[in-house]
Parts: sequence; C-alpha cells; structure tokens
Amino acid sequence: MVAAEEVKQVTEKLEETHIESAEENHDQATEDTGAGSEAAAKKKKKNKKKKKGPKTQTEPPTVPVSKIYTNKVYPVGECHDYVNDNLWRTTSEEKRAEERLKEEDYNDLRKAAEVHRQVRAYARKMIKPGMTLTEIAELIENGTRALVEENGLEAGIGFPTGLSLNHCAAHFTPNAGDKTVLSYDDVMKVDFGVHVKGRIVDSAFTVNFNPKFDKLVEAAREATYAGIKEAGIDVRLCDIGAAVHEVYDSYEIELDGKTYDIKPIRNLNGHTIEPYKIHAGKSVPIVRDSGDETKLEEGEQLAIETFCSTGRGYVIEDGECSHYAKSTDSGFVPLRLARAKSLLSTITKNFGTLPFCRRYLDRIGEEKYLMGLRNLVDAGVVTAYPPLVDTKGSYTAQLEHTILLRPTCKEIVSKGDDY
Repeated sequence: MVAAEEVKQVTEKLEETHIESAEENHDQATEDTGAGSEAAAKKKKKNKKKKKGPKTQTEPPTVPVSKIYTNKVYPVGECHDYVNDNLWRTTSEEKRAEERLKEEDYNDLRKAAEVHRQVRAYARKMIKPGMTLTEIAELIENGTRALVEENGLEAGIGFPTGLSLNHCAAHFTPNAGDKTVLSYDDVMKVDFGVHVKGRIVDSAFTVNFNPKFDKLVEAAREATYAGIKEAGIDVRLCDIGAAVHEVYDSYEIELDGKTYDIKPIRNLNGHTIEPYKIHAGKSVPIVRDSGDETKLEEGEQLAIETFCSTGRGYVIEDGECSHYAKSTDSGFVPLRLARAKSLLSTITKNFGTLPFCRRYLDRIGEEKYLMGLRNLVDAGVVTAYPPLVDTKGSYTAQLEHTILLRPTCKEIVSKGDDY
C-alpha cells in the first residue's frame, strides 16, 4: 500500500525532473540561436541562484535536513528557565560561556531532533488501519536514513522502531515475515530514535483511531509533561516519579461499559542518555515512593517517558525477541562458535553499542545468524530485549521526550508542533 504510493510519488518526481530538463534544454537552444540573449542570461543566472538556496521537504521525506538548513545550524528545542535555587543560571555569564564550548554537541543533537520531527510528521499523517507493521517501520526508517544522511556510526537510526500494540508496552518491532496488520481498535506506541555522532534523540508517541482510547493517550501526555516540568538540575528522581504518579491518579477510562483506573506502569522508567548509549546510568521513575533520592546533574541528557495501562500496571517479558544491543560492560569473552565471532564483528562495525533488530541484520546481508546471535546472548556479549507486556486484553500508552539540562536552561530537544 505505502510502497505503491511511494513508487507513484517517485515516478511523478522523475517526470517533473524530465520536464524541467526539457525546458532547460529549450532555453539553451534559444541562447545558441542568439535570440533574447540578455533575457536568457538573466534566467540562467536566476536558476543558478535558486539551486543554491535551501530546499523544502518532500512527501515522503527524502531531502536531508542539511539541505534545508544550509547554514548547518539546527533549531533549538523548547527552553524553560530553571526555578528556585537555580534561577541564577539563566543570566550567568559563566554558564553561558560553558554552553558556547558545547555548542557543537548541542547542534548534533538538534539535527537528530529535527530529523525526528520531520519523519514523525509524515508518519503521523500516513499511518492508517490496514497497514502492516513492517510497512510502518520501513516508512519511518527509510525517512530517518535519508534525512539524517545515514553514514555508519557517524549518523543514523538510534535504535529499532518500536511499534507495540495494545497490552504490549515496549520493545516490539516486526521481524522478517511478520504479517501483523494495524486495526482501527489498536493502540500503538511508536518509539524511534535518531543519532548524529552518537547523540541520540529518543522520542515516542501513541497512535489510536478509536476515540474511546483518547483518555488513555491524554493521560500519558499530561503525565510526561508533568515529569518534564519537575525535572531539572539538583532535582531528586523520586520527586519526578511523584509528579508523574499524581497525574495518573486523576485519570480513569470507560471501555465497553466498564471503568478502569489508568495506572502508571511501575517497572518502566525514563533514563539518562550518553553518546552511543541509549540507557545510561540513571533511571527516572514514574511512580511515587520509589525511594531513589539520586539527583539530576548539570549537563545530563535524559528521556522523560511515561507509560500507563488499564491492566495491572506491571510488565513482563513475553513473545519473540526482536531488539538486541551489544553489552557495554561484558569485557572480553572467548567465543568458540566461528559464526558468533563473525556476527559480533558485523554488529560492532555496523551498530557499536547502539541497539539493533533482526531486520537490520537482514538488511546488511547477514544470513543464518540466529544460532550465532543466541550464542552471543548466552555469553553475555549481546543483551536481548524481548517485548514488554501487561495483561492480555489491557491497553497501554506512552509519550516520551528527550531533554537536555543545559547550564543555563532546560531544553526539550525533541519538542515539536505535534507534541
């Protein structure tokens, strides 16, 4: 379906290019005959100037953001001043000087965020019931690769595209051959990442078509923004969890004549992010009384994400695994299986410590790798991340943003017009 539309759009673009080329050839022929030479020279100059200007995005998105932002300076996210004891940071010349030293890193992160915004804008417009999850994943991933100008470990996809349905809250992406089709009554969490030089933007939203699920999606949105508002330098992680939980306490939903409390999923958390490491040292709880009094620090980047459910509010691992990542702390592990050794070399070269999925191995030409992959997981060299599910029949929702605790302000890097 989507593939057919994309082929049609590409065909139309090629036809337009052909027509433009024909017109240019006609203009050149006119110049050669000497007729209207002055006018032709002006037109040629005008066309040349036009080519140098910034381009606009296409549908589906194919124009790299570097061709749109020709000065290579990308939009700053939504900024909020710190409060209370940290209010002084807003006008501190010393802190501003510190930020200027980190501007290149910030700009890489903002480039990744702009790619995320443009790709998700198209995805949110195109995702419809009747599409397969594989079509949706490829739509998002192809857009990401094109706009970020994928280049090995320099820039590309931050982690596999999560497309988790209904009671499945996270860590599901279709494996090869998956025929799952999105339906009108599904609630789908769309979680994808973009990285530039290892600076990862992690942001997610929930798609629903049946308006009876609107309250569930609204609850996740409001709770996530409560967590973002609470977050800041020197803020305790448990205080963020308390702010999130308070929002969820105020929500309930009626489904098919039965009322359900909307609960936070207590064993899913936000997290800090470091270069090439999507889950760094700190976890950000989404429930009160977590007991974690660790404080956030200046310069940290973190994903504030909250999940809610009509079920028990607790997830377990279940189902066929698709998500994997090379372990960052396994050290040297002797491997006996030759296939495992060669697969590890491929993973290190193409993904480093960034998460990947089986479709990505298929894409780079790996075959018959399941035994080798299992050997790497058993040896602790690679970690498997199976789907995380609540009780069957329940529904879950998610919203997530990446924020940066800059020295002078808090920046919601992934903020867009949509959420």
